[in-house]
Amino acid sequence: MRELKTIGITGASGALGKELTKIFRGKGYKVIGFTHSKNNFEINNDSPNEWIEWQCGKEFLLNKHLKKIDILILNHGIYDISKENSNYENSIEINALSKLKFLNLFEEIAFKKNSSIAKEIWINTSEAEILPALNPPYEISKSLIGQIVSFKKNLLDNHEKKKLKIKKIILGPFKSELNPIGIMSAEFVSNNIYNFANLNFFLIIISPNPLSYILFPIKELYIFLYCKFLKISKISN
Repeated sequence: MRELKTIGITGASGALGKELTKIFRGKGYKVIGFTHSKNNFEINNDSPNEWIEWQCGKEFLLNKHLKKIDILILNHGIYDISKENSNYENSIEINALSKLKFLNLFEEIAFKKNSSIAKEIWINTSEAEILPALNPPYEISKSLIGQIVSFKKNLLDNHEKKKLKIKKIILGPFKSELNPIGIMSAEFVSNNIYNFANLNFFLIIISPNPLSYILFPIKELYIFLYCKFLKISKISN
C-alpha cells in the first residue's frame, strides 16, 4: 500500500470520510473525494486534493476519474429510519447497488491495466450485514452488498487477484451525522482501518461487539469454501 499514490474516497464529506482523508493526506497520498453535495468544497491541508461530484445511477460517468486511483474506498451510504417503501429502494440503491457499480467499474479498469502493482478497493459494509441495526431497509442493503463483496473476492482467479485486491470493512457504531450516539469516534475507526489494511487483511473488523469477531470470520469461511466448491465444480464440468 505504501507505493500507491492516489486514494479515492466516496462519502468523503462525512465524518469517517473526513478522518480517512486526513490520515492519507498526512501520509503524503493524493486524495480524490467523491460527494453528492452540490456545494463548493474548500481545498485545504485536511481536505481532499480534488472534489468530484457524482450521482447514484450515473457512476459510469466517473470512469476517467477512477482510472487515476490506486486505492478506492467505498464509504458512502444512508441510514433512513422512515417506514416508506421508498426507503427500501433508496437504501438498496445507495448502500448496495451503487457500490456494486463502483466495484464493477474499478474491477474492469484494474483487469485492463498493465502494471505489476495491484489496484485495491475497500468496501465499507457494516455489522448490519449480519447483526440487527433497528432498520430493516438498512440491514437488507448491507447484507446484499456484503454478500456481493465476499463472492466477488472469492471468485477471482489467480490472474485477477494479481490485478485487484478487495477488502471488506465491518464497522460497529461510530459517531457521525447518521449516528450521533455512536460509541466509537470516527478518528479511532479511521486509524484502525488504515493500520489493519497495512496488514493485508481481507476482513477488517472494528467494533465494540465481540460477536462480530466470531460471526463474520465464520461467515467468510463458509463463503470461501462454497466458492472453492464452485470453482472445482466448474473445472470438473
